[in-house]
Amino acid sequence: MSIIFLFLWQIINVITLNATYPNSVPRPLYTDRVLPFIGKNLIKVFTGQRRVGKSHLLFQIIAIIKEKNIHSNIIYINKEDLAFRTIQNAEDLSAYVVEHQIKGQDNYVFIDEIQEIENFEDALRSLLLDSSIDLYCTGSNAELLSGDIAGKLSGRFIEVKVYSLTYQEFLTFHQMDDENNSLQKYIKYGGLPYLKHLPLEDTIVFEYLKNIYSTIVFRDVINRYAIRNTPFLEQLVFFLASTIGSIFSAKKISDFLKAQKVNMAPNQVQIYVSHLVNAFLIHQVKRYDLEGKRLFEIGEKYFFENLGIRNSLWGYRPQDMGKMMENVVYNHLVAHNYTVNVGILGGNEIDFIAEKAGEKIYIQVALSLLEEKTIQREFGNLQKIKDNYPKMVVTLDSFSGNTVEGIVAIDLKKFLMNIK
Repeated sequence: MSIIFLFLWQIINVITLNATYPNSVPRPLYTDRVLPFIGKNLIKVFTGQRRVGKSHLLFQIIAIIKEKNIHSNIIYINKEDLAFRTIQNAEDLSAYVVEHQIKGQDNYVFIDEIQEIENFEDALRSLLLDSSIDLYCTGSNAELLSGDIAGKLSGRFIEVKVYSLTYQEFLTFHQMDDENNSLQKYIKYGGLPYLKHLPLEDTIVFEYLKNIYSTIVFRDVINRYAIRNTPFLEQLVFFLASTIGSIFSAKKISDFLKAQKVNMAPNQVQIYVSHLVNAFLIHQVKRYDLEGKRLFEIGEKYFFENLGIRNSLWGYRPQDMGKMMENVVYNHLVAHNYTVNVGILGGNEIDFIAEKAGEKIYIQVALSLLEEKTIQREFGNLQKIKDNYPKMVVTLDSFSGNTVEGIVAIDLKKFLMNIK
């Protein structure tokens, strides 16, 4: 392929990308994590649920690179685009990149939904040998970097987990002020970026979210794992949607569904749950024994990656507000790179232990602190923890006042705007 043709192809490719995504809102929460690694001999991998904005992040990185080096050669592959259907395996991928790279220039390769390419890790490992090639990719399955694949790429990649919009991002995308009505919309509709293009009305948003749910389930679960018992899978998702924030084991889920005339052995329940987790539809949160300093092997909480999808399936119900608050708090913490577990201290539960950079925060979530027994329970559990890390109770109540033995009461809006 001639140099002139390659140059023209590069110009057309970049123009096409810019035309496809002309109004991409910056998300520095993620791009800032990648900036130190641009040009480094490491694969930059964005993982996360479909439609959380991974492709837009690739284009934002492309824009940053082109701003710094207008002569950089951008090679972009999107496996959801039929134009790239001939790239089926590692050999195809490697051949395509080699054909379109420009010798003597910096080549930046961006591959969207790379899990659709068979044995892609072999191609990535081979392409890394060329110091003129800088690699970026996205994937919508947690197995992308698990097991043998991670072993083959060990020490050669960094992973950036991408989540639905945080509350602050939601306000920016929708050009809203930080008000109670904005928070209610965020809790109801969730934070998929494309919602900025839709009227925030139940019938429109929930129809869109149901379609996204169907895409995730059929493409990333049913088709990927050759699921036969699709009715049970649907029942399982609805059950998890109804019980966010509750502690369950595979056996308890199996027993409950059996009472609903839906029979499935606990080991099969666990397999199906793991598929949903791998597709980033739900998050599984382990329990941590604060006294024994260990994770429990059974009994977890489940939260939805996108609360809007959950509400589109189960309904947005006032009586579920406490559960939804807990889901929102969890999503906020993981989006800001915290490792999160449920705390167990004797017979008491701490909603979240959030850890980052060697520091911890203990968090309880309560719908309201207007009743004395609620205050005693939520603050009392935290008072039993005998260390000096910050402790707080997150509530919907607007509150400004003194702490309880150093434990802070903070309203949900303030938590979402200030905890980073």
